[in-house]
Formats: sequence, C-alpha cells, structure tokens
Amino acid sequence: MKQREEMLSGQPFNVNLDDNLLNDRRKCRELCFEYNQVSPSNGAERKKRIRGILGACGTEINVEPPFYCDYGWNTEVGENFNSECNLVIQDAGGVTFGDNCFIGPNCGFYTKARPFDPERRNEGVEFARPIKVGNNVCFGANVHVFQGVTIGDNVMILGGSIVTEDIPDGAIVSGNPCKPLGE
Repeated sequence: MKQREEMLSGQPFNVNLDDNLLNDRRKCRELCFEYNQVSPSNGAERKKRIRGILGACGTEINVEPPFYCDYGWNTEVGENFNSECNLVIQDAGGVTFGDNCFIGPNCGFYTKARPFDPERRNEGVEFARPIKVGNNVCFGANVHVFQGVTIGDNVMILGGSIVTEDIPDGAIVSGNPCKPLGE
C-alpha cells in the first residue's frame, strides 16, 4: 500500500513495486478495451461501462471511443461531460472535471512524470500531481494538460495548446506553452 499512498501524495513512487497498483492498472485497461468495443448504437451500454471505469461522474456523460485511462477510480467528471474520440487520462495524481466540460478529439491529461535523473527513471520511479478542471471549460482538438495544473471556470483552451501552468477563471488561451489571449 505504500506505493499507492506515495502516488496519491505526490511523492516519488514505483508502480512496479505494488501489485495492487499493477492490478488496478491492468483492470482499467481491460475495462477501457471492452468500452472501446461497444457499438455506437448501444448508448445505454456505453454509459454503463464508462460509469464502471470512472471514480465518479454526473448523470449526463458522453465519452466517444477510443478512451484510455490508467486507473479510472482516480478520475471524476461532473454533469454534462462530453469528450470526442481519443481521450487519454493518466490519472495517477487524480483528475477532476467540473460541470459542462467539452473536450475535443485527441486530448490528453497527464498527471504523472518521470525524474530527470536517468538512474531513477530506469528503476521505474514516477511522480504524480493532480489536474483540476473547473466548470464550463472547453478544450479544442489536440490539447494536452500536464501534471499539477488547475484550470478555472469559464475557460476556453484553443486547439493544439500545451497547458503547463494554471489558467484563471474566464481566460481564453492558446499556444505551446499556452498563453492568455483574452477573456
């Protein structure tokens, strides 16, 4: 259990030293695989399966396959969540989305990173920090959000943006790294 506690607290951890974390990740990958195989015409089954993957979610949720997630239990989405295809969530550090979030295709949310020291990287050491997304946030296509970022309410992130720093309420941002364009 020590590695899980370290992962959730933002400390360096090694998932390879914790059979429970390895099993959780394998289970989530299987659930994602099964979810991605459900026919688009079977919306009720898709909703049932995505609820079986995510830690918590609102009643109105749509995630277009394919969808990939590391653990699932460490991701929460609010009401009226909509994601286009190819959503990737590395949720070791936890990912929380508020209500009315819209995510374009090919977006990723990455809470984990590896150390700069090659010896520690080669040992399998990682660290993770949470990503928090407010209400009424829209992500264009190919947006990537990295560990430790908090995004405020009523934010628009234009396509192709790389988000490495917090974004305040009401901002419109774009670029690599993304910068404010206005409100």
